[in-house]
Amino acid sequence: MERTNPLSGTASPAVSSLPDLPEPGGLCAIHQPNLFPRLTTLAKLFAADYWIVLDDVQFTRSDYQHRARLGALDESDRQQWLTIPTRLPHGRSTLIRDASIEDPDRARRKTAGMLRQHYGASRHWSAIARGLDPVLGTFHTGRTAAVATASTCLLLDLLGWQGQMLISSDLPSGPGRSQRLADLSVTGARAYLCGTGGMAYLDPAPFAAGGIAVMPFRPPTTTIWSSSRKLSALGALAALGPHDLAACLQRLASDHVLRAAAA
Repeated sequence: MERTNPLSGTASPAVSSLPDLPEPGGLCAIHQPNLFPRLTTLAKLFAADYWIVLDDVQFTRSDYQHRARLGALDESDRQQWLTIPTRLPHGRSTLIRDASIEDPDRARRKTAGMLRQHYGASRHWSAIARGLDPVLGTFHTGRTAAVATASTCLLLDLLGWQGQMLISSDLPSGPGRSQRLADLSVTGARAYLCGTGGMAYLDPAPFAAGGIAVMPFRPPTTTIWSSSRKLSALGALAALGPHDLAACLQRLASDHVLRAAAA
């Protein structure tokens, strides 16, 4: 899978008025808005004290910013893509925040129908469905990133996440792939949670200069995690329910908190 390169976006300029920043000492995760994200991505965000939504980098059609792979409730090997048809007004250089939805009303109806088709038989569907209304409501903005961000927030809310969300385009940062991520992390983090893909390219030096530990985030690979790098977390949520899935993610998050404390 081709990953979005932070270098492909314009570095966020210094802003005159910053948003309310988290208390110092937390764990930071930085990730593009993903549509109903994969379980590995959701687990990383759940483990963080704050999530910086990386919205000012290049949109990538081969990534998960406008699509999610849904696994069938009774047979996760049966999979189907849920895709929001997306137009790039500036061609390949379009930033995630500028990508627009083609025919938002039709895309909203298709999204609602596919989710009910896949997970409506779950005994946890009512909890999921109640949270879907605000997500479906964001289709009227016409922005793919708004829907993707709202879909992630829905899952985090259902799991009882107590963290804070920030937007990268609201924060100052310099150019350069690793330097930019390090600059975004200095909003108060003691550690940056980095997925396996990021560990392949990340330069730890800018983080060390800011006193931030780089912590690899490595979920398990068995049981519910066996397909967690491909399938939307919606499947696990529908199968286990918010309470049990939250407990599973909390155990994983606690392990990373202990590692951060020892770093």
